[in-house]
Amino acid sequence: MPIHHIGLVVHQGRAAAREAALTVHRWSETRGIPCTDIDVWAEDHARRGGREEGEAAGNPDLVVTLGGDGTFLRGARIAVKNGASVLGVDLGKVGFLTEVPVDEVTAALDAVHEGHAVVEERMTLTMRASRPLEVPPEMKALLLYGRGPALPAPRVRPETTEGQGWGVALDVNALNDVVLEKLARDRQVGVGVYLAGRLLASYSADALTVATPTGSTAYSFAAGGPVLSPHMDAVVFTPIAPHMTFDRSIVAAPDEPVALRVLPHSGRAAVSVDGQLRGVLDPGDWIAVFRAPDRVRLIRLHPTDFYGRLRGRFHLTDAPATAPDGPSAPFFRPETPIPPDLVGMRLPPPAAAR
Repeated sequence: MPIHHIGLVVHQGRAAAREAALTVHRWSETRGIPCTDIDVWAEDHARRGGREEGEAAGNPDLVVTLGGDGTFLRGARIAVKNGASVLGVDLGKVGFLTEVPVDEVTAALDAVHEGHAVVEERMTLTMRASRPLEVPPEMKALLLYGRGPALPAPRVRPETTEGQGWGVALDVNALNDVVLEKLARDRQVGVGVYLAGRLLASYSADALTVATPTGSTAYSFAAGGPVLSPHMDAVVFTPIAPHMTFDRSIVAAPDEPVALRVLPHSGRAAVSVDGQLRGVLDPGDWIAVFRAPDRVRLIRLHPTDFYGRLRGRFHLTDAPATAPDGPSAPFFRPETPIPPDLVGMRLPPPAAAR
């Protein structure tokens, strides 16, 4: 895919990110390709939604992020709304989304421009709510203390069907997760949880998260949830510090929406999308989270080695008891022709391509 316009999202707090930004600008200038900086942290003006941010940057067809997974999520929020692809340059510590090393920025841009890169699509989540989301003015200063300017409230999508129990359709996309959490430190949030329209249980918990397979290694994982392959579609529900015996995650099919209704005895609850506060719910309000038609297009230089990254990021070294056996032997290394029953399976690349 020849690049026509780059949007650049840079973590300005990291010197390596600022230096890499100069490299991207130099690459663009030598090829006559526009490169627009997108400041998603600016405090001198109101923050914009992903669609408006992309339009203000000239609707780039490639969004390059220089930072960790948080920076990547900010770029992906813009890319998914404008049909762009996103290239994440890795300057983080524990992330799974950014895979291109910072010293390979130029090679990565060349690969994308010449059509040699791999495009990987990831599922996102969207939502409906009993009413449009907003942060009450009297709570905004407290909730956003130390966070910088907030994103605007999610827009209501045109396909909203009001007055028939379906709520309002919100123009949001979550690559990682949607989280409902308590506001009062001394009071848990009470929530009725529905899967595919059926009541599962009522929870009293610190928070509840609904995640994509991509987001299964984020907040859901920290709360004890399962790790899912990012190549699948699913919806992962995980309660966080619940006061009940059943505290397990549930992996639902992608066409099974997860609805969270704040119970009458509960206090208010905050709604976050990919870590960004987007609204506050009162008792009786609800949100429904489900697979979105929009997918994030991730640029990769090579097919994703998700499990190798999982092993490396969490330092999954072999147990000391296995040390006498030496290094683990390789498994399914396709140096020879792949057997017919394994054709089409995801396998490690040949040794020469590593």
